[in-house]
Amino acid sequence: MPQFSFESVNIDSNARRGVVTTPHGKVNTPSFMPVGTSGAVKAMTAEDLESCGAEIILGNTYHLYLRPGEKLIKEQGGLARFTGWNKPMLTDSGGFQVFSMQELLKIDDEGATFKSHHDGSSHRFYPEKVIEIERDIGADIIMSFDQCVPYPADRELASTAVARTYDWAQKGQNHFNKLDEENPTGIALFGIVQGSTYTDLRKLSAEQIVSLDFPGYAVGGLAVGESKKEMEDMLGCTIQFLPEDKPRYLMGVGYPEDILMAVSYGVDMFDCVLPTRNARTGMVFTSKGPLVFRNAEYAHDDGPLDPECDCRVCRRYSRAYLRHLYNQHEITALVLATYHSTYFFQNLMRGIRSSIEIGEFDLFKKEFLAGYLQGN
Repeated sequence: MPQFSFESVNIDSNARRGVVTTPHGKVNTPSFMPVGTSGAVKAMTAEDLESCGAEIILGNTYHLYLRPGEKLIKEQGGLARFTGWNKPMLTDSGGFQVFSMQELLKIDDEGATFKSHHDGSSHRFYPEKVIEIERDIGADIIMSFDQCVPYPADRELASTAVARTYDWAQKGQNHFNKLDEENPTGIALFGIVQGSTYTDLRKLSAEQIVSLDFPGYAVGGLAVGESKKEMEDMLGCTIQFLPEDKPRYLMGVGYPEDILMAVSYGVDMFDCVLPTRNARTGMVFTSKGPLVFRNAEYAHDDGPLDPECDCRVCRRYSRAYLRHLYNQHEITALVLATYHSTYFFQNLMRGIRSSIEIGEFDLFKKEFLAGYLQGN
């Protein structure tokens, strides 16, 4: 069974071009992971994702645990086989739900008790159980259970979350190592750095998590409401403490300008629901910035969503047609818009990787933003 590894192939200033190897194949980095919360990227098939160039997708442990359940997924041969994707996958730990579903949970030093948003049933998550759930789900990369705090967070809450995240990371890692000795899987467990917008807590959390020697590290707790400057400042003060020979994953960040910023600091992996969620509400990303194609101004526009895009949607369908479908509540509108935005993000990552390979990332970033910020 192939083991997890990371190789840095090219470096352009701090930007890195690399390759992550997993049991289900290789992932070229920097990489953007479409989010398949319940085992599917909404409005996309596995074939669609492949044709867009996606090499890895993300699944949500909390949602998959509730339905269809990790035991059923394990019975079906693991998440990649169950979904028909058969390529690398990553699962988060449910830690984000500790942040986003606060009205449905109680949290303490040992873990979190959730109420299911489906039926109100009570469920307990703690580090060892999360590891067992994630191993049963069977993604190639799994995340430690952590506590993400809202923005703004007072110092006491942020400090408590850092302490819990470290404690849970140790407990989860110990349990993971014990289970892996008994039944090796090739799965890689990543650690997560927290700390809200406090530089000293970010440093402390990074040093604590790095001391546990995970095969990869994630920067969590950003893109939760803070300003772009705060995001960049916190990323900058965190990433300097993360090893250069292991992949770095910025969780939940999805605006193109934020991805380019983060790549310039040396981030390798990204995920966000933004491209697909916004597409389903009538907004897509283009080389000239976001386009709200549902608006009346596009009712007679026979041009493609993005004149500079060569995806199969832009080659065939007009803005006017997609607007018509959307306003008639046709499912096809969501399918086509989602495909375009997914392709756009994968194409952005291809451009980033190519520019790093030839030492021209800064030029690529400058030229991309000049067009993107120009607007439609």
